[in-house]
Formats: sequence, structure tokens, C-alpha cells
Amino acid sequence: MTTSKKDTTSSRRRFLKVAAAGAAATVAAPSVVSAQGATSMRFQSTWPAKDIFHEYALDYAKKVNDMTGGDLKIEVLPAGAVVPAFGLLEAVSKGTLDGGHGVLVYHYGKQNALALWGSGPGYAMDANMLLAWHKYGGGKELLAKLYASIGANVVSFPYGPMPTQPLGWFKKPITKADDMKGVKFRTVGISIDVFSGMGAAVNALPGGEIVAALDRGLLDAAEFNNATSDRILGFPDVSKICMLQSFHQNAEQFEIMFNKDKYDALPAKIRAILDNAAEAAGQDMAWKAIDRYSKDYAEMQTKDNVKFYKTPDSVLQAQLDIYDQVVEKKSAENPLFKEIVASQLAFAKRATQWEQDTVVNRRMAYNHYFGPNAKKRT
Repeated sequence: MTTSKKDTTSSRRRFLKVAAAGAAATVAAPSVVSAQGATSMRFQSTWPAKDIFHEYALDYAKKVNDMTGGDLKIEVLPAGAVVPAFGLLEAVSKGTLDGGHGVLVYHYGKQNALALWGSGPGYAMDANMLLAWHKYGGGKELLAKLYASIGANVVSFPYGPMPTQPLGWFKKPITKADDMKGVKFRTVGISIDVFSGMGAAVNALPGGEIVAALDRGLLDAAEFNNATSDRILGFPDVSKICMLQSFHQNAEQFEIMFNKDKYDALPAKIRAILDNAAEAAGQDMAWKAIDRYSKDYAEMQTKDNVKFYKTPDSVLQAQLDIYDQVVEKKSAENPLFKEIVASQLAFAKRATQWEQDTVVNRRMAYNHYFGPNAKKRT
């Protein structure tokens, strides 16, 4: 069978027409997706807008917004914009907010075992080691179980290991455990029970309310978190004495939280970005903290006339002893509390032995380079 030149030309024209139509459809397809618009999420942090903690929340949102190429846009509001700082869990669970940035100890009133993510000595672990327990030692599953036990409709990402927090800001240096007796003191989480056990009159306040309470005499002393936050919030304006080192919050980290229904409705690709962005933001936060906290620590001494003192070992030991009593009592009352403590202890025993045996104490190197007898270097 032969084909005429006319038939061949006609067939080629039909093929090109169909191919052109297909190409047009392919080109047009993305504009349909684009026309649907990006998914937006409204977050609130538990921090004042000026605090570096709120900056950390913005950093996480930017990482997500950048990595999704605009397919998901997170807007972060400061504490109080929609709900009070301590109301974040309920607001996210109900869907009033799509998500939020805070710390698990702020939910202490809902379920006291939540404070085991950072409020206490961490069984000799630092915050980064506690996060290792969370990811690889069973903590993630226990946290989901804990939130389910109180009907919280949330997905939680602990992240951002914090350095050891100061004992706090005082009118005069603390020299012994008995100095805490009768002191009107601000703290949160299990630390409420620890400082109460030391004889303090404890009041739990959000970060943005502490300095005003100190200024009005409603508090005698308070702890918040770090050199930068404390300086920004105005602690040096109401106190010139800060006690460094404590076990009351030795292993705390932040929490990024999503409403579970809204999180589950997202494409798997976007959920993976949210998860991995938390880890990336956590490491970035740790690096930023070293830079910013060290600068403000130095400037509070040179510009704000703050005197820093090391918390005496006798006070630290008293914290550990009272913490053990608090844990024993709460474990007897709350089976989930007991289960989490057992899991942390098992992981910490192995992890801290490895750390103590292998990581060199850097004090010698510090003294060699920067101590009073250090060799001058150009």
C-alpha cells in the first residue's frame, strides 16, 4: 500500500496539532496550582516580640517558608496577640491557632509529666542529650502518648537545645540553700515544686510579665533563661545580682506545635519539610545562642554593672535532693510520669557515662588561653 505525499503531510499536521495541544496543557497545569494559592498558617509564640525567643520562632517560620518555595506560609504572632502565653496548647488543640512556638513546661498545669521535657536536672544530660533521648530513646512516642492522654489534638516537635539556665536574679547573692526561704520567686514547671521545697514562695509568670513584677515588689527574685533574653526584657534594670548555674532547668528545649488535623491534611512532602526544618532551626538556634548570649553576658558586666556569681554547690545539691523527692511523689500519682522517668534514666545512664568518659573538660584549655596566667598572644 502506498501513501501519497498529500496524506503524509496531512498526518504530520494532525500530529503536530495534537502535540501542540498537549504541550499547552502541560504548560498551563502549574498555573492552575498557582491559582489555588499557598497554604497559610497562623502561629503564635509564647514570647514578647522583642525577645530573642520570638526571633527563634520567626527563624523557624522563615526556613519553612523558604524550603516550601511559598507553598506553605507561616505567620508568627507574639505572645498575647491571640491568646495568653500559657493558653497556647489549648488554642492550637482547638484550631484557634494553626500552631505555635513555646516550651513544654508552659503546659505543666495540663499534665505535669510534660515538664520532664526540660524542667529539672535531666539526670545529668544536657538539653542536646535530652533531645537525643526524645528522637532515639523513646521520648517521641511517649510525648504523643502523653498528649493523647489529655485529649490534646496537636503534633509536637521539641527542638532547640538551651544552655544551662541561671539560678536567677536576686537582691543579694545566694550563699546557701536556706537563703531561698521566704523569697517570692518566679519559675515554671517542676521547678515550681523544687523551689517550693527549698522554702520559696513561687509564682509562675510568662516571660513578658516578670520584670514588671520585680519592679513592683510582687517578686523578690526570678529566673527566666539566658543573658540575651534577660537583658532584652530588662532584668538589669531591676537587679544587679545574677546567680549562674542551676539544675532547675538544665536540659530545656523549645517546642514547635501544630494542630493535628491541619498538620495531617498537608501533603507528605510539606510535612517532611516541617519536621526537618525543626531540626535545622534547632541547630541554627544553638549556634545563634552562643554568639548572642556571650555578647550580652559580656556587655551586662561592662555596660550594665551586673555582678555574676556561681551558685554554691550546696544549693545545687539541695536542688537534686528535692527534685528526687518531687519525682517520687509525682511518679506515685501519675503512671505516665513514672514511665517517662524510667525511660529517661535508662537512656541517661548510658549516654552520660559515655559523655563523662570521653569528652574532655575544657576548663584547662580555657585557663591556658584566657586565664590569669595565660601567655599573651598576638
